[in-house]
Amino acid sequence: MPRAGFWAVETHAIRFGKDGYWYADHERIVNQRIATLFSRHVVRESDGSYWLRIGDERARIEIEDTPFVVTSVDGDPQGGFRIRLNDGTEEPLPASTLQLGEGDVLYCAVKHGEHGARFLRSAQLALLEHVRETDGRYVLPLPGGHEQPIRSRAG
Repeated sequence: MPRAGFWAVETHAIRFGKDGYWYADHERIVNQRIATLFSRHVVRESDGSYWLRIGDERARIEIEDTPFVVTSVDGDPQGGFRIRLNDGTEEPLPASTLQLGEGDVLYCAVKHGEHGARFLRSAQLALLEHVRETDGRYVLPLPGGHEQPIRSRAG
């Protein structure tokens, strides 16, 4: 049984995996409330390091890829798209930030462009249902007949 809780976070090696799960001392945190709590308290410092801050407790954390993951996508090209993140929040999909990364994984910017988010497979498949290939590139149809090309992610 995982020992990882929200108490004494500074005594554990805490990591957010690219699979969208939190880990403490290499054990997956299975309590969804704790995982959501952690996701809501991620802070990025000016030096690029990530920290978990909950009340008076703080711990440096490892982020494997991005500090957030897109867990679901709702909407359509006529009305636009909304994404749900692992911290339980929803926001409009910032389509202009869509990028296709290594392994054909989709990414976008979230939280007013302050953070990146990796799409989990189910969310990516839901969005890709609407993507089409036009002139050798992939585009996402948007409201008003607009199209957003999906760029390749650098690095």
